[in-house]
Amino acid sequence: MLKAKNIHRKYGHLEVLKGVDLLVKKGEIVSIVGASGAGKSTLLQIIGTLDHADSGEVYIANQEIGQLNKDGLARFRNQKIGFIFQFHNLLPEFSAIENVCLPAFLAGTDKETAELEAQHLLDRLGLGHRMNHKPGELSGGEQQRVAVARALINKPDIIFADEPSGNLDSIGAQNLHALFFELRDELDLTFVIVTHNPELADMTDRKLTMVDGQIIENHSPNE
Repeated sequence: MLKAKNIHRKYGHLEVLKGVDLLVKKGEIVSIVGASGAGKSTLLQIIGTLDHADSGEVYIANQEIGQLNKDGLARFRNQKIGFIFQFHNLLPEFSAIENVCLPAFLAGTDKETAELEAQHLLDRLGLGHRMNHKPGELSGGEQQRVAVARALINKPDIIFADEPSGNLDSIGAQNLHALFFELRDELDLTFVIVTHNPELADMTDRKLTMVDGQIIENHSPNE
């Protein structure tokens, strides 16, 4: 599903990524852990197509990202990738269902179809009774589930998550982590998750440890 080869990235004189290789299979949930400044979020942004590498190659669903022009990359990102961030990035003036529909509208989906799919997702995530509420009227856990629904609306192949439970209390975090595995089993989704949460990291199929811009450890916590 995802292959990254020899990824390098510098910001000025600071070398953040130093030749990272990564392979993630379809349906796998992989966590990336490490101290702040190790390069985790930079790697996630590059493999998630939000940033570019100075050198190296990234393939998602057999598509080499570097071969796409700006418009092609935007379409690919919209159709194939879902994102979940620590800060929900919901638009405060829009209701939950309107926030969920936005990526579908960008993809050209008609309003009725998008709203039906958004309603289905919000029902699935236990928010059917909250879909017309605005983010300010929702709890942190509810806002994050809206963000999950938004990430799923275009039926992506892979979800990238950056500290997805970082702003949740322990119960909310546990519920969100369990949800990821339920969605993987139901939808055959692939997840790549940057996290400082050891419980989440130990739940995943593989845990990758980054130190100083390189992956130094790759193991299965459940083995």
